Amino acid sequence: MDDPGVAPILSTPDTHIFEDPTPSVDIQSLPKLSDEQLNSQYEIQRTVGEIRDGKWKRIALQFPDQMLVDAPRVFEALSHGLENARKRRKISSPMHVDQMDKSSDNNSLEKAMDKGDISSEDIPEKIYILADTSYGACCVDEIAAEHVDADVVVHYGRACLSPTARLPVIYVFTSCPLDLKATKETFMQTYPERDKKVILMADIPYSHHVSQIYDVLKHEGYNQVFATTIMHDPSSLLPNRTVPEEVGHDEEKLRSYSLFHISDPPTALLLTLSSRFESIHIFPTTNSSSFSPSSISVPSDKTGPQPLAPASTTPLLRRRYAMLRTLSAISIIGILINTLSVRSYLPALQRIQRLITEAGKKYYTVVVGKVNAAKVANFAEIGAWVVVGCWESGLVDMKAGEGYWRPMVTPFELEMALSGQAERIWMGEWKGGFEGVAEARAKTQADAERMEEQDGSDEGEENGDGDGELDSEEESAPPEFDLRTGRYISNARPMRTSSNGVSSKQTKGEDGRAVNALIKRANGDVARIAGEASPGAEFLRSQRTWQGLGSDFEIGYQEDGATVEEGRKGIARGYTVGEEQQRT
Repeated sequence: MDDPGVAPILSTPDTHIFEDPTPSVDIQSLPKLSDEQLNSQYEIQRTVGEIRDGKWKRIALQFPDQMLVDAPRVFEALSHGLENARKRRKISSPMHVDQMDKSSDNNSLEKAMDKGDISSEDIPEKIYILADTSYGACCVDEIAAEHVDADVVVHYGRACLSPTARLPVIYVFTSCPLDLKATKETFMQTYPERDKKVILMADIPYSHHVSQIYDVLKHEGYNQVFATTIMHDPSSLLPNRTVPEEVGHDEEKLRSYSLFHISDPPTALLLTLSSRFESIHIFPTTNSSSFSPSSISVPSDKTGPQPLAPASTTPLLRRRYAMLRTLSAISIIGILINTLSVRSYLPALQRIQRLITEAGKKYYTVVVGKVNAAKVANFAEIGAWVVVGCWESGLVDMKAGEGYWRPMVTPFELEMALSGQAERIWMGEWKGGFEGVAEARAKTQADAERMEEQDGSDEGEENGDGDGELDSEEESAPPEFDLRTGRYISNARPMRTSSNGVSSKQTKGEDGRAVNALIKRANGDVARIAGEASPGAEFLRSQRTWQGLGSDFEIGYQEDGATVEEGRKGIARGYTVGEEQQRT
């Protein structure tokens, strides 16, 4: 299906300007945790201990939206826990801390610390609640934490565990309950062979149940089951999880294993693992699974847990691959920054920019915070977006009805799309995040250059050099076609074409110097700003229909001029109008 010619209308109706479209959440309907459950689920004691051990004084608490209802109670529990810890320290090692209680301002505390009257451990901690995140909830929001000059961030809920750039983090995964009996029976129905190689894995809120299920299955006779544990390494074969020892020495041995995953994994994780395992089975913790039917069809007379059907990512991968085939014909690519906290995102951004430039295309870098269809639709000139984010949020799933107007791809997908015909070989693998972007491409190009040098170093001398070398390179480049419509795309590489055009259009005077003479603009030339080709400006000049206030109508003037009328007079609190001096 062809893309629409213009961006969709995403404006808010006038009748809804003062209405909040966000669906309201009934707080009374949410389950209320007891004090004991709150301390256990949010790991209050462990958090207090780590804060005291780290000697952090300004703590930022980051909650996902569904947990904000518990934020005030967690704040109070941490405050009481830290206060009790300070009191216990005073009792165990009494010090002169009376001055700290009498004066609580920062200047007095600093003076007392300089004199040695009090210790830094006796200064009360300040806790802040981050009510909203700048980007995805899985990432640590260092931007919001720096607004309050925080020393540490306590991150609650599921996390991508991407390494942060500046602040230390305390992760609290807020464990969720699980029916261990149903999980064991479903596992046994799915894998009746006791010697089947299976890796046991769970989503982060259920990860603490993995060891318990492993012990139960071990007792049932399963001797080839491997229980994963959490580690902070998103680039691992199993992102943020340990792998069997034999797989660490030979990655291909992972294909002989099946994966039993508890709870629906993130889409990026499922796509990453789809090509690395023999099969993937997902045990749903909700009423339905997003990626596979909950069980295989069985006779109706059987009750209880049933074997799981293998999860299928084929339809999603096909949609992603079809989207990639359109990128080669796109001239302008937008780089969407979806994180400012993940370590080494800036070098990855530079590699992506270099990758797009080498392909002869134009890029624009945009930072918009949380991504939605309305934000990206404001940039109608951009033909596709590459999202620079963590390995989870870097994948924007373009589901039907969400209104995304242009393709949203990951750095791995962009690298594949911009590769040459000989290098564009897809074996079904998929990677999330920006780790390793352009590294394989650079290695391939280096090998190709080395082969060319070995074949003959004097080939370039026979072809000659100069301005004609750029023209011959552009003329020898393969043509670009839109594979959906079959049409030839003449401006797929605007930056390469424009650079050749500039060198051929420079006029020279009698002394050989360049002359700024007026030259008729040829068809296909790209608009230039400050001497640099700008496909975005060309789109604004030639295709954008609305170009500012007053551009959509013509101003007409009366030939005889307008009739002169007497205006109002008086002061602002009461003007007088007309001969009767009526006040308005």
